[in-house]
Amino acid sequence: MSATPDLECIDLTKDFNDFRAVDQVSFDVPPGSFFSILGPSGCGKTTLLRMIAGFQFPTSGDLQIKGKSMIGVGPNKRPVSMVFQHLALFPMMNIGENVGFGLRQRGVNKSEIKTRVERVLERVGLPGITDRKVDQLSGGQKQRVAIARCMVLEPDVLLLDEPLGALDLKLREHMKVELKSLQAEFNTTFVYITHDQSEALVMSDKIAVMNKGRFDQIGTARDLYYEPHSAFVAGFVGDANRFEGKVTAVNGDAVEVVTDKGLQLKARTINGTVAAGQRAQVFIRPEAIRLAQNAADADLGADARNYTVQSVLFNGANSLAILRDAVSGEILNVTLPQTGTFLGLNKGDTVYAQWNPQQARCYLVEGQ
Repeated sequence: MSATPDLECIDLTKDFNDFRAVDQVSFDVPPGSFFSILGPSGCGKTTLLRMIAGFQFPTSGDLQIKGKSMIGVGPNKRPVSMVFQHLALFPMMNIGENVGFGLRQRGVNKSEIKTRVERVLERVGLPGITDRKVDQLSGGQKQRVAIARCMVLEPDVLLLDEPLGALDLKLREHMKVELKSLQAEFNTTFVYITHDQSEALVMSDKIAVMNKGRFDQIGTARDLYYEPHSAFVAGFVGDANRFEGKVTAVNGDAVEVVTDKGLQLKARTINGTVAAGQRAQVFIRPEAIRLAQNAADADLGADARNYTVQSVLFNGANSLAILRDAVSGEILNVTLPQTGTFLGLNKGDTVYAQWNPQQARCYLVEGQ
C-alpha cells in the first residue's frame, strides 16, 4: 500500500472574474520528494503556490496535505512554510531572532526556542551565528537562514517561490546544489516554483511543466528533456532547433517534413497523430547533431547536409556554432564537441551536419 502523499491537488481551479489562472490541475507529491513547477511568467504557477500556502482559496477542486483537505483552512493553520524570492528576513532582528520568530508566535518557551534554533542553524551549515545581523551575511547565507526559519517549524511541506531569482549567476549555480542537499538532509517535501528550467532539471525528483493554467506534462528531468509530450515542453525545457513545415510522409512513428524554405527533415512523432499534408513542428537538440569537416566523414551518413558557419559562440563546454543550410538557408544551432576537433572553426567555414531521426521530435501545429 502506497504512502499518503504529502500534498495532493484534485481538479484545482482558480478564477479571477472572467480569467482562469489555474485550470483543473491535478497532481500529488510523495513524502520527502523535491517537486518543481516550471513555467513562463503568467502561466499560473505562483497562483497555484499561493493556494497551497493558503493565501488564496480555489474556486473549485480540493487540496489535501497529509490526506486532510485544506479548503477553508487559513495559512497559519496549515502545516506548510514558505520561502519567498526576496527572503523577507527582518533587518531589525539578529539571526537567532529571525529563525525563532515563528516559534515565538506559537508561544514556545524561550529555552526550547534557543535549542531548536541552534539545532536548525547547525543543520543548514551555519552554527554559531545567532547573534549576527542580517546585513553581515552573504547572499547564500541569507538563503540558508530563510530556509532555517521555515524548517524550525517542522512543516510537512516547504514552498519555495523562485528563491534564487535575486542571486547572481555564480551563487545561483552554487545554491542549486545546496538546496538539493538541504532537502535531502531534512527529508522534507519541497515544492519549488521557477521559470528557470536549469534549476528545475538539476534539483527535482519530478517536474510539472505549466502552460496557460494547466500542466502540459509531469515527469523526471530526463522524461521532459528526452521525451517531451508537446511542442511547448520540447521548446521550453532545454535548448532546441525548431522548424515548421508540411508533413510529406509518415511510416509508423517516422515522419518526414519539408519546411517552407525547402529543408527536408526526418523525425519521430510521440503521439502518432501526425498525418501527411498537415502542418508540423520539428525539434532537434543542438547536442544531438553531429558535425564533420568533409562529406566523406565515416561518422556521417549519405544524407549529411552542407552548411556554412555563420558564427561561433564560445562558452567553454557549452560553445555553439550557428550554421546556415547551403540550399534552404535554414539556421541550425549545434553544440560543439569537446574533443578539440572544431577548435579552429571560424565564420565562413564549410561543415557537414547530420542527426539521428530518432532524436528529433515532431508535433502537430496547434489548431489543426
